[in-house]
Amino acid sequence: MTTEIRIDRVLPATIGKVYDAWTQPELLVQWYCPNPKLELKVKADVRVGGDYVVEMGPHVVRGTYLEVEPPGRLVFSWKWDGTADDPTRVEVELTSVPEGTRMVLSHTGFATADDAANHQQGWDPEILRLVELLSAQ
Repeated sequence: MTTEIRIDRVLPATIGKVYDAWTQPELLVQWYCPNPKLELKVKADVRVGGDYVVEMGPHVVRGTYLEVEPPGRLVFSWKWDGTADDPTRVEVELTSVPEGTRMVLSHTGFATADDAANHQQGWDPEILRLVELLSAQ
């Protein structure tokens, strides 16, 4: 089992719309939680060194933007409140393709394969919600 997550998907939208969905809090609150029943709050200062906080009901993840290169690249740290785990790293690479935008999401730095698998179970439904949001625009 691996300690990294990689999701490679073509999304049905322009690169600008996909980048906006990753960086605008009013769009993030529409998809950035695997459980749509949880209340979702997002604060994001999208600039190198800027912080973000995502509240998914009782679960809170926060981090810092490490690289911000619109509209093709976004890198940020990821750390759950209430854990002693070291922060992990999320990289989002976007490229225009004839069908829309190719998104390659890498989430690395997990201490164990189980931790990576648990996060994969969170990312999968989130990405489906992202596709629904982009398809509706």
